[in-house]
Amino acid sequence: MTAATSSRVLAAAAAAVAAAAIVAGGLLETGLPAPFSQWLFIVVCLTLPAIGWLVADRRPDNVYGWLLLAAADCLGLGAFGTSLLMREDIGQGPLAGVAAVLASLFTVFYGLSWVFIPIMFPDGRLPSRRWRPVAWIAAAAVTAHWLSILLSPDEVYAIFPGGNPLGLSGPAGLVVAAVGGLGQVVTFLVGLAVLTSLIVRWRRSASTERRRLRWMVAGTVGTLGGFVLMTPFFFGAGELSPAVWVGVFSAMAAMPAVIAAAVFRHNLLDVRVGIRGSRLFLVFDLRPTVDELLTELGPALEEAEPVEQLGRLAGAVQAGLEVRWAAVELADGTRVVAGEEDGEAVLTVPAGLGRIACGPRTVGRFTTEDRRLLRALAVPIGLAIQSAGLAARLVNAEEAERRRIERNIHDGVQQQLVALIAGLELARATGGGPDSLALLREQARQTLTDLRELAAGIHPSVLSQGGLVEAVEERCSRLPVATTVAADAALRARRFPDEIEGAVYFAVSEAIANALKHAAASRIEVRLTQAGGRLQAVVSDDGKGFDPALTGRGGLGPLADRMAALGGGLELTARPGEGTRLRAWVPAPG
Repeated sequence: MTAATSSRVLAAAAAAVAAAAIVAGGLLETGLPAPFSQWLFIVVCLTLPAIGWLVADRRPDNVYGWLLLAAADCLGLGAFGTSLLMREDIGQGPLAGVAAVLASLFTVFYGLSWVFIPIMFPDGRLPSRRWRPVAWIAAAAVTAHWLSILLSPDEVYAIFPGGNPLGLSGPAGLVVAAVGGLGQVVTFLVGLAVLTSLIVRWRRSASTERRRLRWMVAGTVGTLGGFVLMTPFFFGAGELSPAVWVGVFSAMAAMPAVIAAAVFRHNLLDVRVGIRGSRLFLVFDLRPTVDELLTELGPALEEAEPVEQLGRLAGAVQAGLEVRWAAVELADGTRVVAGEEDGEAVLTVPAGLGRIACGPRTVGRFTTEDRRLLRALAVPIGLAIQSAGLAARLVNAEEAERRRIERNIHDGVQQQLVALIAGLELARATGGGPDSLALLREQARQTLTDLRELAAGIHPSVLSQGGLVEAVEERCSRLPVATTVAADAALRARRFPDEIEGAVYFAVSEAIANALKHAAASRIEVRLTQAGGRLQAVVSDDGKGFDPALTGRGGLGPLADRMAALGGGLELTARPGEGTRLRAWVPAPG
């Protein structure tokens, strides 16, 4: 049995015990047929185990659901034990002892309802560390109150025919009663402190949190006020007056009612009530899954630029986790923020070459489910970060290439054209002879040659006309070192999209240029193949080699980005004294 299944079984069992005890205790007290008021009391009390089971079953990692189930079990078992003690035939036997133990659990229910249920709403955690000493004081007071009720003398149990079978008498009984009274007073005072804290938080919170907290303020007022109205009955005031009945219903029903209202009204814990036609139904797991978020964002992401994609993904994180702000950070420090960033990040996870940072949640704290969702979102966000970085590098590479072409035109062809024009003007002004015209004609031819070579560096015409193999062979035919080109026969007649042929051609050209400039190679070998859905070029030389770890890839970075943008890659292998080998590939199905 998995942990999730065990949690669900345990939650169902705890809720079933509480519900059975509430029904059995209520019917045992009045017998059948039970009056309407008793049925109403039973239905009201059943709200607590129902909402506790709902939360614990759907969000087992949230302590609050288990806290509600604990309070529900104490309520149900306490009611059942109290009903047993009220029977005339209970006597003083073992059954009476069990009934006294169960009835004493009412004090635990009151302690949980006064202190822990309101202060730990809605995620099962204390608002801050400052509340830890208060929680320990309340726990000690509730324990003292419970033990005193369990061991109180018969005078405290005067409303029950058989008294207390576990009660102490004499001075010990007086001490127990005094300790119990003190524990009850301390617990009630802590409950008032909790109520005051809730009111302060309610007044200081933003509008969204204020609407949620007001329910808990109302529930705490109802619970504490109901106990005050019930006090005369505890001190033997006699029959149940209308005020006492109001107190009983308020003490039992106020807290589960407001929790249910807050959960369903404000979609807390991802649960709400839906209405379709004439049917009422519950909707669980309101928080969208990663697939749902990406499906919804898909069309918008396809049309957006990389940086805009990051912004929309940050917005998805903010909405999916219900945080005040979310930011996607790139490795270079660039930040794309959704929401209004105020304060330090509460939760951060890595995402590819960057990370995701989240501010505090609008309500409560981060749960295990929140962290799981964020880790799942980190995968597509990491890909988007990588895409944004690749796009930025490609833009920079294109800008650098544009400036290189501009510089070559300015320093080369442009200067030659200026000189040619000046020569023509001079020849016209002086009536230049055949020698002058021959010189000008030679300058024009040289300028044309240089211009063709410059154009070939941008995109060689032979690549467009003859294809990849012919362009590579043309490139290698004029090299000052022995060069061989080996290509599959099928590749000579095969054409590929311009971007694929261009990427492979310039990868080969860059490798050849590096071998000539830096490697002092005496032999270069180029091999072109297509296999396994890849078009691949391998350029090897017998030069002096180098250590890539020390020198990096030099000018191959833009080429690697170009290959990566097409779904391919670039691999460089080199060792000092052993030559260099460059392998470039792109997807190219056969």
